[in-house]
Amino acid sequence: MQTVIVGPGPIAPEEVVAVARDGARVSLSEDARTAIKTARTHVEALAASEEPVYGVSTGFGALATRHIPADQRTQLQRSLIRSHAAGTGPRVEDEVVRALMLLRLSTMASGHSGVRLETAEAYADLLDAGLTPVVREYGSLGCSGDLAPLSHCALAVMGEGEVTDAGVVRPAADALRDHGLSPVVLAEKEGLALINGTDGMLGMLVLALHDLRALLDTADLAAALSVEGQLGTDQVFSEELMALRPHPGQATSAAHLRALLAGSEIVASHRYGDGVVQDAYSLRCTPQVHGAARDTLDHAATVAERELASAIDNPSVLADGRVSSHGNFHGAPLAYVLDFLAIAVADVAGISERRTDRFLDVSRNRGLPPFLAHDPGVDSGAMIAQYTQAALVAELKRLAVPASVDSIPSSAMQEDHVSLGWSAARKLRRALDALSRVLAIEVMVAARGIDLRAPLAPAPMTGAAIRTLREHVPGPGPDRFLAPEIDAAVDLVQTGTLRPRFVRNIKESGRENLDELHESGTGPTQEAPR
Repeated sequence: MQTVIVGPGPIAPEEVVAVARDGARVSLSEDARTAIKTARTHVEALAASEEPVYGVSTGFGALATRHIPADQRTQLQRSLIRSHAAGTGPRVEDEVVRALMLLRLSTMASGHSGVRLETAEAYADLLDAGLTPVVREYGSLGCSGDLAPLSHCALAVMGEGEVTDAGVVRPAADALRDHGLSPVVLAEKEGLALINGTDGMLGMLVLALHDLRALLDTADLAAALSVEGQLGTDQVFSEELMALRPHPGQATSAAHLRALLAGSEIVASHRYGDGVVQDAYSLRCTPQVHGAARDTLDHAATVAERELASAIDNPSVLADGRVSSHGNFHGAPLAYVLDFLAIAVADVAGISERRTDRFLDVSRNRGLPPFLAHDPGVDSGAMIAQYTQAALVAELKRLAVPASVDSIPSSAMQEDHVSLGWSAARKLRRALDALSRVLAIEVMVAARGIDLRAPLAPAPMTGAAIRTLREHVPGPGPDRFLAPEIDAAVDLVQTGTLRPRFVRNIKESGRENLDELHESGTGPTQEAPR
């Protein structure tokens, strides 16, 4: 099993995914252990001082004016975690909680939080034991970090609250005991150090970027199937035309479309003399829309990389031993890109639904039966599948309303401007699920349309995708119970099974090498313009 080494430097996005989803083990590097011990000596020196230091010997938030005597500081830390573990609502997914715990550990390892080594090790031990604190949906305002979610995690480390153990919700005290782990008694500064971070929204952003990159590749496949099935042209995706507007995401999506459609008998059959001057926007402008989403993803990834290299806490232990308050916990950088991604996701889904709808309208589908029905009138074909798509797109438009433009003051006006980045992250997760369902329906409908173009054969790559789909979803025929077929197609999309082979085989350590798309005869067609 993979082991992720957590050091003073940044965690890689793929390491976050490995720990969150794949159960990778976690270990602190020797440099991290040294940094943690060094920072702790500074905190302990300040704790022994008569001078009040926020987070060390004072109350918190609007109560920071009270100096707390040494004999009450353990109670101060315990009270902080108990009172801040105030979330409510449905349980947050285990993968999100594991991601945020890893990211909190990464900040501890930076040497700027001032926790004891045993406290940091307790987080690594909890992750390795597969014990996941129960965190609730509502409670974070995304400023002073994700206070409530992180407090539920700290509570579990203290041996209180609940955890999931092999999928079963259990009291944390019992689970720790059964796994040979001891509860942690928090010391000065540690309470704030465990809860004052953007780790929840960052963890969800990293997971969303991983998922959206795959979904955008699948969106290009879905679009290629629609272009092919609706007798569209691939010439509008030419490299020469894309160079006139050199957005990198647009170039990537256009290259995908050219590769996917290369060698299509269907496309070749109507290249000359079909009388169609231009395809509809939903077909012709696919690279522009999908490409803009890709560029948005790349911008969000840059923000995520910066945050992964950050030590988010307040107050922070500086190299000279000072403990200084600041506002680095504010979630605005993450909240903005989380909202931006939700907008892009809604638009990609919207153009997908429009491509799907064209297949079903006999006045626009260029010779296919109404609603792609086997016996129109007796059969309804894919009519209501498009209704489902439309309902999902309507929901996506609601989810695209930004959370980050809102703010509700808290803590007696001490925390008078908040990011609501957690809310932005939660709705983005729902948006990605909806997009996967919209794309699955487009793939189903487009594959049916292409099947109805027989005996003309699709391109090798779109044909391969259809064959994969047909292993789980039957082709054209009389009406059947459609919901299970939609669910099967959704599973193929969400697992990445339908993600184009040429993309899956390219190492995604950066922007894809577009030249690789054209190996082995899978490059763009070179026929004259239509």
